[in-house]
Amino acid sequence: EVAMLRELRRRWGSYKYRFVPWLALNLRRQRRTLRYVPESSQDKIIADEDVLETLLKTFKALFINDFSRQSDILALLPEVKGQYLELLTVEQKRSKVNSCNHQDQHMFTPEEVLFNTLGFTVSRDQSSLVSAGTGVFVTKGFVPKGTVVSMYPGTVYRKHEPIFFQSLGNPFIFRCIDGVLIDGNDKGLSKSVYRSCSRRDQLGPFQMSDESWLTATPQNPLAVGQYVNNCSHEKAANVCYQEFDVPGHFPVELKQYLPNIFYSHDIESHLRCVVLVTLRDIKQGEELFSNYYTVVS
Repeated sequence: EVAMLRELRRRWGSYKYRFVPWLALNLRRQRRTLRYVPESSQDKIIADEDVLETLLKTFKALFINDFSRQSDILALLPEVKGQYLELLTVEQKRSKVNSCNHQDQHMFTPEEVLFNTLGFTVSRDQSSLVSAGTGVFVTKGFVPKGTVVSMYPGTVYRKHEPIFFQSLGNPFIFRCIDGVLIDGNDKGLSKSVYRSCSRRDQLGPFQMSDESWLTATPQNPLAVGQYVNNCSHEKAANVCYQEFDVPGHFPVELKQYLPNIFYSHDIESHLRCVVLVTLRDIKQGEELFSNYYTVVS
């Protein structure tokens, strides 16, 4: 019985931050951990252009690293193929890589690509907080203040879209300022819904989203943000959530690395993503801590 009570207390400890009645009762008691947003337009630690630049830089590097598997896409985008060939390294050009069929290309792991591109890697591991479960750490390198260090993956729900059953016992639902919800649970019903939506929206060889964050080895190594733990009095927040709408001109060949997808198929608005941005310099070995609250005043 003691073990059961301890487990229930642990689950409640993580879920209460998503439970509206608990939030309403505890806002005044927890003011030091609240993030107040006077206006949604001011809820930006860095500019959207900087977020886009980081995502494009990382995704292009992942695409080039996986160039040999992109033949179906590149066959339909000859002008894009030429652009990426120009981005290949001198060593690859020496190997006379003039097509998408270069089997001898050295393949880096996604984590190695991230380190070579942005100078750091992040990954999931046992949290340093007692009974907190999984956390996210900077496992290699250095992350400067104001850097996109992770993404919050999941299915994107607009207001009034059905999420009741997915939300039961689910501590991974992120609420955006405008009421849009992102379900970052990689198990159970949430996992099945995401995969269904992802395969629904695929256009021939073009994948509109990334399913691999549902596994232990995501092809986009940034897509682990749902496991970032809440800050505490002992562990201050070193990252914060920032909402980002993917622009319409986002390259179609790079959408395969986006870890988000709309629940509804007939949505013409820009895809909502949430990134985590560093509030200070973060060194190798440090765990990321953010804040589960989003309060619009």
